[in-house]
Order: sequence, then structure tokens, then C-alpha cells
Amino acid sequence: MRGPPATERRDSGYEYHGEHIEDPYLWLEDGDDDAVRTWIAAQNQYADDHLSDESIREHLRPRIEDLADFREYHPIQPMPSGYFQRIRDPEQDHPVLYHFEELDQEKRSLVDPNELSDDGTTAVNWYVPAPDGERIAYGVDEDGAEQYDIHVMDVTTGGDIDVVPDAGRTGPQMIAWFDDGFYYVRTGAVGGEGQLEKELRYHPLGSDVEDERVIHDDFDPQTWPILRTSPESDHVVVGFSEGWERTDLYRLPHGASALEPLIEGHDAIFEPELRGTDCYLRTSFGAEQYRLARLDITDPPTVEEPADIETVVPEEQNATLSGFAVTPERLLVTHDRDVVSELAAFDRDGTHLAAVSLPGTGAVDQMHGSPQSDEVFFSYESFEHPKSVMRYDGEYNDVSTVAEPDVGIEADIAVDQEWFESSDGTSVPMFVVRRAGVERDGTNPAILNGYGGFEISMRPEFFRYTVPFIEDGGVLAIPNIRGGGEFGPAWHEAAQRETKQRTFDDFHAAGEHLIERGYADADRLACLGGSNGGLTVGAALTQRPDLFAAVLCKVPLLDMLRFHRSLIGRSWTSEYGNPEEDPEAFSYIREYSPYHNVTSRAYPATLLVTAESDTRVDPFHARKMAARLQACQTGSEPPLLRTYENIGHGVGKPVSQVVSEQLDQWGFLYDRLGVVETSSTV
Repeated sequence: MRGPPATERRDSGYEYHGEHIEDPYLWLEDGDDDAVRTWIAAQNQYADDHLSDESIREHLRPRIEDLADFREYHPIQPMPSGYFQRIRDPEQDHPVLYHFEELDQEKRSLVDPNELSDDGTTAVNWYVPAPDGERIAYGVDEDGAEQYDIHVMDVTTGGDIDVVPDAGRTGPQMIAWFDDGFYYVRTGAVGGEGQLEKELRYHPLGSDVEDERVIHDDFDPQTWPILRTSPESDHVVVGFSEGWERTDLYRLPHGASALEPLIEGHDAIFEPELRGTDCYLRTSFGAEQYRLARLDITDPPTVEEPADIETVVPEEQNATLSGFAVTPERLLVTHDRDVVSELAAFDRDGTHLAAVSLPGTGAVDQMHGSPQSDEVFFSYESFEHPKSVMRYDGEYNDVSTVAEPDVGIEADIAVDQEWFESSDGTSVPMFVVRRAGVERDGTNPAILNGYGGFEISMRPEFFRYTVPFIEDGGVLAIPNIRGGGEFGPAWHEAAQRETKQRTFDDFHAAGEHLIERGYADADRLACLGGSNGGLTVGAALTQRPDLFAAVLCKVPLLDMLRFHRSLIGRSWTSEYGNPEEDPEAFSYIREYSPYHNVTSRAYPATLLVTAESDTRVDPFHARKMAARLQACQTGSEPPLLRTYENIGHGVGKPVSQVVSEQLDQWGFLYDRLGVVETSSTV
């Protein structure tokens, strides 16, 4: 088969801190350039030539299509007018938003995004009901670009009554209803750093954008606002979340033009939920594993020490408080103990009432408390249990399943949690998922899935498209590497900026553990990751190419000397450092930046995946990495780049597109790991 498309090396580069950085592929950063478009098309054809093993694709296709087509339930949000829920039926590309007055009542369709475009590229990714549930604001997005028009619907009539066009990178955390309008955060458009230009505004229903009241427009690039309100309150609570590390809190009396400080100047996270005058806070202030605190926003204390804020549910030393929901009489609180969710009920003052049973070893998420009764809806899933909707009944302290997908898994799945030692002696946990009866004889195909950043936890999750791999004898491993949030802020802070290498060391140690334990050997071990996880596997590719047979690197960050120069990259400098402005950051980032550490050597089979409409991570990372890998590869495996059209970083993809992607990616992994051959003999 022919070699990769030729890529021109140009005499180009840039200067940081008095040092010239040679970059012959700098021209690939301009995705609108005709030469780059031609190059992308050639790379796609080259990738297609290597991803077209029909025997593998036809082995996978029926199972992947089945897994894509089961009914998908999103959490229920209870409101005074009834319940809201998104549900995707088989053969639909996107979930439909429904409203129903009683749980056993027939659901009425409000918004069906499947009717908004012929090709499935228009999506409705979120909605925010008004406090009485009589109106909703919902976000409409094209091509997965996460650039929203905000539509407003009258729930009774089912008709739109307003639209706020071109609101930018806004979302449900940045909208708060008040009277006949809502506060929201508006951003600039894609291009340069437009998405980092933010304004806090009030939109009266029916008004033009030009007539909106701008309350605040002085936001740092690293700061993203959070808005909360309550029907019993005359205030909006505004959080300035800076870099996944700290939050400043303010109150805004309705109609006022200036924010009033509640909590400022502390290196701690405050996640607010407003109920009347009580502002409940999940906070790391004085609590390394988080506590649940409360303050009265009408008479706030001066906050200088953690004790200045009332503790409602204290920190637990061996479990991270990961979420909570508020009802008129109850608090439902979830803790993650060794990365597995536990639920407990408290009264509103923090008195422990009871532990709440869950179906198994899994994860609780997306909790919604009722404003008028003591019921809470939440999602629950595990590695062997697809995401289901559950209801907590405070009267009986009981949990029941409201909606559960019917997924036929053709194998008994075994899940173990193992601990391994990283290079500095730190003990790190890892989930290992496989078909029951698969032996640890070193011959199994295995995949290591990593992330490790932004205090995001890799909790138990039903990875639906890994099911065929597990059924066919594969092993899936998910290590809880540092940089994530599995054990609170300290676990995150242990692997950021100058200590980011610890994320990669943990990941490499996880791979070594799988081999030592006999789950696989290096000839049958692959790694995969996306976004920040793409950085993790990119570092694995350049630092430990001997450890893996294949690398699947999706929508990745790879050129870490230039990540901050486009889209929303500058908002991540608190996580990684700023190599252009800080000489020390330049030094430690260059040490691990995957793009700058590609040398002439043999690399494992590599598939880089990116998307044209990605407005988070610039596709140039994958393009430049592919060019350099193809130029430096001395081994037999051709590095591949696949660029998808009309989709973004991952939000709002039509299911038809997802199936096509999964066939490409799993076909690549099956081929390189010899999975079909293995499955035919077990």
C-alpha cells in the first residue's frame, strides 16, 4: 500500500523567551487555507484506505448498530408544572424533549431536534425551565460547534415565544430565570479568542439583543460564570469559576447594575445551589474532600476562614462529596468512596437520616431535587449497567428505577478494582472490566483508557461501544490517574502545571500493571483518550512507544507550546501553565509536549481523530502531529489522521455519525490487536 500523502516542510517557526522554535508544519494551523483543505482530504483518503477491512467492519457493524439504537433516557427534572425529560428512541439521531404532568402520564413532545435538519447536524443539547415550569429556554446548535441560539418556548402551547440569536458558548449553568426574562452569559463568536469574551446580561422576553442590560463584562479568559436563582429569592447568585481551582461568589439583586461580593479571594471551589435565601455550597474551603456548607445571602457573613461559613454536611476523610440535591425538607448527598458512589439523606440542617441503597457498584450523576416534594431524580450507571433514571422518595427513603434501557449484553461482565504503584510510590486505583472467565494468561487484547485532568473523575460508566470488545474477549482498563478529581482537589493539583508529568507516569504504570498481572502483553495493549485524555495518550506515544501496540488519540491537545493561542485554549493555562508568558512553564511543557518530542523511531499503530467544527480543541493539534509522525516513523505502522466533517468536540453528534466513527475506530483497534482472530477461537 502506498505511503502517506506528502506534507510540505516550510521554513517557519516562532520565538519564546529569546529562543527560536522551528516548526515546519506551522502552516497546517490554518484550517481555512486551500492547501490545508487539500491536505486534509488526502489524509482522509489515506486513512480510509487503511480503515476499510470489511471483514472486521461487518463483524462489528450489527453489534454497534444495536448498541446505538437502544432507547436512551436522560434524567428527569421536576418542576411545579410537571416533569421534563429528554428521550432518544431507536432510529432517532437526537433525544426529544418531553413534558408530562405525572410520572405515569403520556409524555408530550416539546422539542424534536430530529425535525430541525435533514442530516441530523442540528441539535438541542440542553434546556432550562423557568421556576414555575411554564416556559423553557433551550439551546440550538449547528454542526456540534457549541455556538447556541437560545430559544424560549411556552410549555402549555408548545410554541416558541422568543429567540436570542448567536449567544455563543453559553449553556445551562449560565442561564438563570427571573421574572419575565432571564440572566445569561453571552460570548463572542468562534475565531481568535472570541469565545473568551463574555458578558453577563439580562434578557427581557421579547426584547432585542441590542436592548439587553449588560451587568458585567470584565471576565478573565480563565473565568467562566455560574448563575443560580430561586423563585423565593430576590437575588441571583453569580459564581466566577476560575480555572477549575477557585470560585468567587457574588449576589445580584434583581434589577441592580452591580455585583455584590459574597465570598472573594480564597483558593477554593464553591458550587452554589440557591433555595430561597439559603445558598448551599459544595466547597473545598477547609475541606480537601469537600463539604456541604450554607449561607444566608440576605445577611451574608464576612468570610475569612472556613469556620465563617456554616457546615451542613461535614467532610468525610475517606470519601469525596461529589454532588447534592435540595428538596423542601431533604438533602440528598452523594459521596464517592474509592471512586464508587454512595447516597445518603439528610434534613435541611444536616442531620443524617439514612443511607440510601443503590443497585450496585456504580456512579450517581445529574441530581434534580423537586421544588415542591421530597423527591429527587438522578442518573445511575456502572460498567455493566447502562445509564438509568432513578427516583428517590424522601417519604419512604426509597430508590426506584423510573426508566432503564433494554440492552442485551451477550456476556457476563466481571469488574475488579485493582491498585498499582506509580513511579513515585503513589498508590493509584484502576477498574478492570472483562468477560467473566477470561484468563490472565498474557494473551488478551486490552485497552487502557485515560484522562487525568481538570479534576474530572473517571467513575464507573457504561461504555456502550466497548461491549463488543469485551464480548469478544477484550479487557478494558480505566485508571484513576492524578490530575483527575477522584480524591478531591489534592489529587488534581498533584498533576498540573510543573507536575503534569505525574499524569503520564501514572498512565504508564497502569499499562505496566496490566502486563505484570497477565491481562495482556505489549503486543496486544492499546491506549485511547480524548481531549485532555488525547494529551495523555499522546505523551504515552512519545514517551513509551514500547508499551503499546496501538494508540487511538481523539480530539487531542498535542502541541502544548501553542495550545493557548486559539479557540478557548487560553482558559486552560491555569491547568497547564502559559509557555509564552512564563519561562518556567515553557521549560516544563516542552519536556512533555507530544508534538515536540516526536523523533525518528518506530512508533506503534496510531489513529489521530479530529473534527472540523471543534470549537474547544483546535484541530491543528492532530494535523501537525500526524505530519510529524508520518515524517519520523521508521516502523511499519502508518500513522493515520481522520478528520470528520459537520461535528465538533463531541456534543450533539447524530447517532448515524457516531456509528460511522465507532466502526472506524474499533475497526482500527480490532485489526491492530487481532481481536477478531481471538474471538473466533474462544
